[in-house]
Amino acid sequence: MCGIYPTVTEAKADGDSLARVDRINVINGSPGARRLAWLSTAAPVLLIVSVAARLAWTYLVPNGANFVDLHVYIGGAAAVDHPGTLYDYVYAEQTPDFPLPFTYPPFAAVLFYPLHLLPFGLVAFLWQLGTIAALYGVVRLSQRLLGDDAAGGPRVAMLWTAVGIWLEPLRSTFDYGQINVILVLGVLYAVYTTRWWLAGLRVGLAAGVKLTPAVAGLYFLGARRWAAVVFSAVVFFTTIAVSALVVGDQTRYYFAELLGDAGRVGPIGTSFNQSWRGGISRIVGHDAGYGPVVLAGVAVTAVLAVLAWRAIGGAADRLGGIVVVQLFGLLLSPISWTHHWVWLIPLMIWLLHGPLRDRPGARVLGWGWLALTAVGVPWLLSFAQPTIWEISRPWYLAWAGLVYIAATLATLGWIAATARRSG
Repeated sequence: MCGIYPTVTEAKADGDSLARVDRINVINGSPGARRLAWLSTAAPVLLIVSVAARLAWTYLVPNGANFVDLHVYIGGAAAVDHPGTLYDYVYAEQTPDFPLPFTYPPFAAVLFYPLHLLPFGLVAFLWQLGTIAALYGVVRLSQRLLGDDAAGGPRVAMLWTAVGIWLEPLRSTFDYGQINVILVLGVLYAVYTTRWWLAGLRVGLAAGVKLTPAVAGLYFLGARRWAAVVFSAVVFFTTIAVSALVVGDQTRYYFAELLGDAGRVGPIGTSFNQSWRGGISRIVGHDAGYGPVVLAGVAVTAVLAVLAWRAIGGAADRLGGIVVVQLFGLLLSPISWTHHWVWLIPLMIWLLHGPLRDRPGARVLGWGWLALTAVGVPWLLSFAQPTIWEISRPWYLAWAGLVYIAATLATLGWIAATARRSG
């Protein structure tokens, strides 16, 4: 996973190209190459062990996974049978101190409606398997966007998937039964495909299910893929129209009244919220909204993102371009739960396998993000926060809660400076 593979012409079109490269490196006698060869050979077994361990954690460890968000998806979908009740629905069986309302666009309820007809246990099991498959797809698409010769083939993807399952964004995704990995896969495929209608369809549908993927539109604007931009908007508004037909006035209620209510989504100040609004709120001790300090942070992020975008040549580096846009979107959003940060997987692949992988600092950032997400600093901080709703906390906990924000600014700044010098 270190991102330094020699080019072997005869292996380019072969799915086992990495194994061939490894055999050549082993002959050369490099200790690192021998480790890579062993990992390459063992990748399928390591992935199976990782998946089995994740399922064992879910079903054998007390409170291993509660699937509270999946309960909300399905419970909200079932409310479609009772007109006018979609946004009155709350799930509180496992979260009595924090009843969870249905906070997603109404099209999500329409899409999930068939799931409420199946046993929840079956849905939860298949949901986990689908999430693992989607994670593998995210890794493979990231590799394809870089070129398999640089980023490795299926076996390296298996290694990334085996490790990725245990990083904080994926741990919380599995624990809550979240959908973000599937949405990231859809957006990445939109970037990968050259078909404007397919790209627009995927971004529009993803935004219809959960609004956060809509920030990908900035990538397509920057790439001047105008047809994809227009069609994604058409698809998104079509999801609204379909929702209006199915759930009626609840569609207007969501977009007219609930859309800007971040407090309804969850506690702004919890350490799990790694956006500028969450970080600044923890420091000042109250919801900072989009006040001057938060806006200043967003402005700094925007400047760094634009500089990074221009330094890598924009959409000429498709994986780098979409990652830069998504990092900006994560800090801009009022709430960016740790499970929203699945985009860190493509970021780490880009840092360790991408065009700047041999530049000073690339491995420090790549492995640094890996260590940060493996430990799960926001998760550790959650044990020290007073309560889930209380924003005020000791200064050292408040400032430590900027961990993803600070790391993102450092990453964007490094990309801007390093890519510009390389260019």
